Amino acid sequence: MSTTKFTSTSRPISTMLIILATILGCRNHSNVVAEHITWSHYGGSPDQSKFFESPSITKSNVEQMELLWSYPSGDDRFYFFSPIIVDSTMYVLGKNSSLIAINAKTGEELWIHADLPGITRRGINYWESEDKKSKRLLFTLNNSIQAIDAVTGKSVMDFGNNGYVDLREGLDRDPTSITRIQPMMPGVIYENLLILGSAPGEAYFSPPGHVRAYNVVTGKMEWIFHTIPHPGEYGYETWPKDAYKYVGGANVWSEISVDTERGIAFLPIGSPTYDYYGADRLGSNLFANSLVALDAKTGERLWHYQTVHHDLWDYDLSPAPQLLTVDKDGKKVDAVAIATKHGFVFVFDRVTGEPLFPIEEKPFPKSEMPGEESWPTQPITSLPSFTRHEVTKENLNPYFSDSLRQDWLKRLDSAKTGLYVPPSDKYETIMMPGALGGANYGNTAADPRNGMMYIMTQEYASTYRLSKVEPPKNELTENDVDKVKSLYGSSCIACHGSNMEGGAGPSLKNLGHHMYYEEFRNTVINGKGVMPGLVHVDEASLKALFRYIGGDPERRSFRRSNQQAESVDGPVVASGGVTIPPDLKRGAPMQDYPEGVEQPEDQYTTDYGLDWPGLIDPPWSSIVAYDLNEGTIKWRRPIGIDSLYAQGGETKGAPNGTQRKGMVITSTGIVFATAKGGKVYALDAENGDVLWETTLSHETNAQPSMFTLDGKEYLVINATSNFRSDSYDHSKKPGAVAKGYLVYGIPDKK
Repeated sequence: MSTTKFTSTSRPISTMLIILATILGCRNHSNVVAEHITWSHYGGSPDQSKFFESPSITKSNVEQMELLWSYPSGDDRFYFFSPIIVDSTMYVLGKNSSLIAINAKTGEELWIHADLPGITRRGINYWESEDKKSKRLLFTLNNSIQAIDAVTGKSVMDFGNNGYVDLREGLDRDPTSITRIQPMMPGVIYENLLILGSAPGEAYFSPPGHVRAYNVVTGKMEWIFHTIPHPGEYGYETWPKDAYKYVGGANVWSEISVDTERGIAFLPIGSPTYDYYGADRLGSNLFANSLVALDAKTGERLWHYQTVHHDLWDYDLSPAPQLLTVDKDGKKVDAVAIATKHGFVFVFDRVTGEPLFPIEEKPFPKSEMPGEESWPTQPITSLPSFTRHEVTKENLNPYFSDSLRQDWLKRLDSAKTGLYVPPSDKYETIMMPGALGGANYGNTAADPRNGMMYIMTQEYASTYRLSKVEPPKNELTENDVDKVKSLYGSSCIACHGSNMEGGAGPSLKNLGHHMYYEEFRNTVINGKGVMPGLVHVDEASLKALFRYIGGDPERRSFRRSNQQAESVDGPVVASGGVTIPPDLKRGAPMQDYPEGVEQPEDQYTTDYGLDWPGLIDPPWSSIVAYDLNEGTIKWRRPIGIDSLYAQGGETKGAPNGTQRKGMVITSTGIVFATAKGGKVYALDAENGDVLWETTLSHETNAQPSMFTLDGKEYLVINATSNFRSDSYDHSKKPGAVAKGYLVYGIPDKK
């Protein structure tokens, strides 16, 4: 089965693309430099390469790096936010969910737009007009898109409908049934367009993850790409009839990369719902789990490649597609490379979509679940894998106690493990890597000039066992108390503590008094921050759990609007964003198949099985450098420090677990990388040797940034997370720096 496909239009698009490639050729060095001298996007530039022109920080002087100044964040709710820097202004998320503009040289606050609860926490978008007279920050907030003037900090009221765009509209579903659609990530700016993904959740009947582009000036939706095709569209036949009416997901929840010269947007599309059981979506399921190249101006599909057919393992395409020039068979080829959760790298000609390295469809085990039809083959690239694919008795964690080791030996006797083993209700499946293994969002970077791609990966297994979904109860009983305690003990206690006073996660003590059930339900089902969504929890148990933390499910919520935020000192210029009308409130989510649609007899679910980040022997986390000119792994460097399994010291290559880390690649051949235990490294891009390292006072879970000011380069790190129980708490050391945004550089000579 051929999986690289071009659009079927009346014009000869393939020929046109090849001619375009010949005319443009590969990008010259001056173009590469021009795109990578600022950090106004999440990944630095629209190509999301995390590559930066940094002539003043070199391999010979990087060891002089010091903390120059820091900006305190106020609390720990912003640990995923990645700052962007424009000219001499840095934009951060801080105290009381406020967007804050600060002087990038001194840390002085310029303005504060306070009180934006519900804002996408991983980053924002910046846009400016060609004449630079109009400058905007665009972000999503409570299922809306809003814009703030980047100079004044005030809401742009002529954007959209009185200052907002309703993201629930335009998806061919009842808008009131969409409980969450706003993306986790900030999207990408291309010319006057904001190209946006979504995070609709992973439950049955979640909304579809169609990708949309909005005009940054007017807020008008300019185009939509149906990731779950509608009748008459390419790929519709890869689903059951009318699947687009009830299947959800197939969304871009991570980084969209754009080739700005050619106007091509590259979408890393995720899994369809439900992730682990697909009896209601038989077929290969385009465009789920696909790298899709679109005309960035129109949304027209140019080509695609599906990396997993009929996904049953939550193997989203999570990291940014990397755009780089490779020397292939003596010719310079502009390529796009995508790394996957399950440890593979696929590389294509950026314009034509032709694979640059062979890919073979190989057979894998058949599902035994009723009604399920797993796809008989899956694509395997000839490039070396960067993860292991099996948990065995021989590679179990050597630091396990004897009793724990014996327990796992017994589990392995009855479980199945290996690449593409379908989940089952008859036995446990142990997937390596699992839902959070391999490469995830923010975990890829590249030097676009020389064909080098860098992947941050972790060896993290998931353990699955399907169970039948039972009808929800209409009333709570006394027995539900035991069920809730069991749910809390299995899914919450590790982060929130036995007494609900917190630990790695925040305190839940009397949290129900301070939030509404709607927000609580959304958080538990869809996940938030490092917390994965618990899609298997029924409504009755959710309400019981909410009462368990002091809440009242019947208490109605309301939307605060434009009121002065409390406890925010400084130059507050606005508060609360724009007023969102009551009709934007969420209604009841879709709970069943549309009338007349064929459906399986039962539904099955499983949790994410994330209890064992260090199940196999170390290293658990590494940076892998791929030479895509040769198709080889050039070097591998374990990163991070973990104390959970250490004997007589600390262990390198620590499991990140649900934490997120990032990289910056410099033009001088340095890889800056963050890692577990508050570690920051400067590695030699040629061989992975450590040139400099430091340990932060708090953990970091955001993408680092770089910027240039007055001819000098600076590295910015968001260090606002608590250390987990399996790491040493460096915040207790004398001289620890407060939680906040840290700016490193080479100090001026005195």
